[in-house]
Amino acid sequence: MKVTIHPSTITGTIQSNASKSSMQRACAAALVAKGKSIIKNPGHSNDDKAAMDITQRLGGTVANNGNELIIESNGVQPVSSEINCGESGLSIRMFTPLVALSNHALTVNGSGSLVTRPMDFFDEILPQLGVQVKSNEGKLPLNIQGPIVPENITIDGSLSSQFLTGLLLAYAASNASDVSITVTNLKSKPYIDLTLDVMKQFGLKVPENKNYESFYFAPSTHDSLPIAIGITTHHYTVEGDWSGAAFLLVAGAIAGNIVVKGLDVFSPQADKAVLQALMDCGCIISIQPEQIEIGPAPLKPFHFNATECPDLFPPLVALASYCKGKSVIEGTTRLTHKESNRALTLQEEFAKLGVTIELQDDLMIVHGGGRLKGATVHSRHDHRIAMACAVAGLKAAGDVIIEEAEAINKSYPDFYEHLKLLKASVSY
Repeated sequence: MKVTIHPSTITGTIQSNASKSSMQRACAAALVAKGKSIIKNPGHSNDDKAAMDITQRLGGTVANNGNELIIESNGVQPVSSEINCGESGLSIRMFTPLVALSNHALTVNGSGSLVTRPMDFFDEILPQLGVQVKSNEGKLPLNIQGPIVPENITIDGSLSSQFLTGLLLAYAASNASDVSITVTNLKSKPYIDLTLDVMKQFGLKVPENKNYESFYFAPSTHDSLPIAIGITTHHYTVEGDWSGAAFLLVAGAIAGNIVVKGLDVFSPQADKAVLQALMDCGCIISIQPEQIEIGPAPLKPFHFNATECPDLFPPLVALASYCKGKSVIEGTTRLTHKESNRALTLQEEFAKLGVTIELQDDLMIVHGGGRLKGATVHSRHDHRIAMACAVAGLKAAGDVIIEEAEAINKSYPDFYEHLKLLKASVSY
């Protein structure tokens, strides 16, 4: 699918899409919390659909009426011998430890870029917890057989916090008692805050967070035992998505005055940090409890550390392209194992638009301020690359044609339609 972004001035009000980080965690928590869970504002991205499918294959029943998702579960009781996580990195890392709650042998698989991502974390850690694991030389598919037995373990958190999210949920579901998960070099700490918040809202046992270096599950007491099925219904509302909204906010900063609704400025989502970059670059911005108003102004270069929020690299590169001077974004080592190697992909695709990007050690230096040119770019099957190119194209000198533009379906299937609602000229 090709999408053409014509030079446009945008205006209007838009509701942010549902956060897949919040939605996928809610599905996993509903599965292991047992009983009935009502999830409001559910998402419908490909990653969300993968999480719902996995939840059903692991024994939950899922009913979706559009405005609410109702999940009923008696814990992990697989009804299939395989789960497929699609291209969702969060699902593969979060649900694999939950698969290990069962004593049934299951295969964990995926598609697209997921089959090339390293999964040797599970080869190393799960056997320490009594789980049998066989991988394809550290990659998919994984053959898993539990049950998992919580123990004191130490894990490396430098690749992704999502592995820890899965273990925290699995330990809680196993009613872990007097054990700790110690973590070295943990990245993306705000996403662990989100995980712990979801666990609390679903009534799961929440560990003590010892400065993100250790997560301690206290000895179980009578009061901490799981509540009987049927007594409690869990209610959860999926947050607005700061990751997707970052592209809308950048679009407003470079292409017109808009209002974005549905974002919680107190959210634990890491990508709300985009607000700091937007304030630093000098755009017009008003942050209010119910909405964010944003508009263009002469933009100045900024320095931003994205180590804890690497998904912000693509929208920030689009923003930096219109800032007069050199903007510096730290944290490029976090980009290697994404849907594409995003550092190189951003450098190559934005070069087609006339933007020079230097990569130096852990730094990305974006030379901005010139007029971007129209060009044909490729998403590299990466949803955030497609959205970054689309936003950058709004003020280019000519049309920007995005090949494989349907990559957005992974996280934000309504993105192009939302741009059109903001009066952008977009053609398919």
